[in-house]
Amino acid sequence: MIKPQKLLFAPAGIPLSTIPRDTGNGIRRTSSLGLGALELEFVQSVYVTKDAAPAIKKIAQEGGVLLTCHASYYINLNAVDAQKRAASRDRVLASAKILHACGGYSVCFHPGFYLGKPSHEAYLVVKDELSKILEKVNSLGLDVWIRPETTGKPMQFGSIDELVDLSSEFDNVLPVVDFSHLHARTNGKFNTEEEFTQVMELIEKKLGKDALHNMHVHLSGINYGPKGEKNHLVLEESDMNYRGVLKVLKDFGARGVVVCESPNIEEDALLLQKTYNEL
Repeated sequence: MIKPQKLLFAPAGIPLSTIPRDTGNGIRRTSSLGLGALELEFVQSVYVTKDAAPAIKKIAQEGGVLLTCHASYYINLNAVDAQKRAASRDRVLASAKILHACGGYSVCFHPGFYLGKPSHEAYLVVKDELSKILEKVNSLGLDVWIRPETTGKPMQFGSIDELVDLSSEFDNVLPVVDFSHLHARTNGKFNTEEEFTQVMELIEKKLGKDALHNMHVHLSGINYGPKGEKNHLVLEESDMNYRGVLKVLKDFGARGVVVCESPNIEEDALLLQKTYNEL
């Protein structure tokens, strides 16, 4: 596994200022902006081919850019239909294969929906499906983290407690901690340094310091309501306490990647990096 030596900041997708807009140029633009990572957005499809992956890997290595990816939005490991669960497993695996070929670090995905099940029942189904994904990942020698993400709606499986518990049961699974989703999931609560600290303490207690040195974080402005997440916002147009998140990450000596999903992806990624460096 890649072991980041510090906390890196990444745009979620090809920077908007990239000309022409393709993956290779997006990585080069990320490097030229002074950012250390980029998240490949495979949310609609895995758009990097197996043949193109070696060139992407070379560009990223030459530019000093660490790659993560966000797998398909069409994943529900708690689906009632067995075929839908199988298709969801395949989508996570497809992203993992290509990210590994690109020399990447960490695969993010939304694990699923409760669909009326209590948390403990959904947990067992998701755990079983994740174990099947990991069997394939390990058999293929894919050297990437597999990471369920904290989700932004209370109807979605993916509280921080669920994902930390899930991660504790596997060797190469850690959560993507989306602090903005945790804020939206609670309809505007979960936005203080004390609460951010509780998350980091939970991770350290149950997953160890190594997990703090291999973080995959999402952070952006976010719009929300009683049902949770609505859409992402520019940081300064939101109430997200991003400075508090960054302070707590620094206090805990976090390493890894902070991915910015704001609409102005590279501008807010640079704002996060600048703010963090000034703390």
